[in-house]
Amino acid sequence: MLVVEDLTKTFGANIAVDAVSFTVEKPMMIGVIGRSGAGKSTFLRMMNRLTDATSGRLAFEGRDVLGLTGRSRRDWQSDCAMIFQQFNLVPRMDVVSNVLHGTLGRRSTLATMFNLFPRDDIHRAIDILERLGIAGHGPKRAEALSGGQQQRVAIARALMQDPKIILADEPIASLDPMNAQTVMEALRRIHEEDGRMVIANLHTLDTARRYCDRVIGMRDGRIVFDGTPDQLTTGAARDIYGAGADFSEAATSTSIDAIETPAARALHEAEAIV
Repeated sequence: MLVVEDLTKTFGANIAVDAVSFTVEKPMMIGVIGRSGAGKSTFLRMMNRLTDATSGRLAFEGRDVLGLTGRSRRDWQSDCAMIFQQFNLVPRMDVVSNVLHGTLGRRSTLATMFNLFPRDDIHRAIDILERLGIAGHGPKRAEALSGGQQQRVAIARALMQDPKIILADEPIASLDPMNAQTVMEALRRIHEEDGRMVIANLHTLDTARRYCDRVIGMRDGRIVFDGTPDQLTTGAARDIYGAGADFSEAATSTSIDAIETPAARALHEAEAIV
């Protein structure tokens, strides 16, 4: 389905993405991990054509993605939906209208100017919100929702595009553990139930292991790991993050069970003494 060959992006003398190559033969949920500055976000932006590649090849189902221009490029951006860390919603607009903005790529300029949406699209937007468990918030302004709820609105907006690929750039980086779990479970269900490919940039190893079929590790713009979650050992993680022997996965965990309150910690310490 997806072929990436020697994909490279340079900014002057700096190489942000360095000859990245991999293939994906069927819809999967793929986690891309690595420290900040590893090139993860730049890679996703090249896939979505928000940033032009310097060199290389990117093909999806035989379509030369990097060679697309004009309408063909916009059609690809509809097929390859993007979810951002900061949600990118219109804060003062109601939730349903934010979701309906996922159809802007196929609507006329006049309809966009006057915010005119077909009834079928409105019903579909509400159905998607229902699927994500937030239909009750449809009439509210987006700014009135919690961070986790806003990210689910952003996912709903992406689904309105009916994409073949969903790219998620650090979708849980600004969320608490409970909301992070809800968002990742939603992305996983979308992959499994719809058969859509999902590629998500992630910071945490436990999240990648729990939700992804395949994990790609990036360091200094290059792929240094490509394997299954079971193959993502602590040693492999040290290589990806360029960390020493004191590297602790617990410090990057988003697991609710890994969060220990001061009171709980004091109790555990007291139990250890007894």
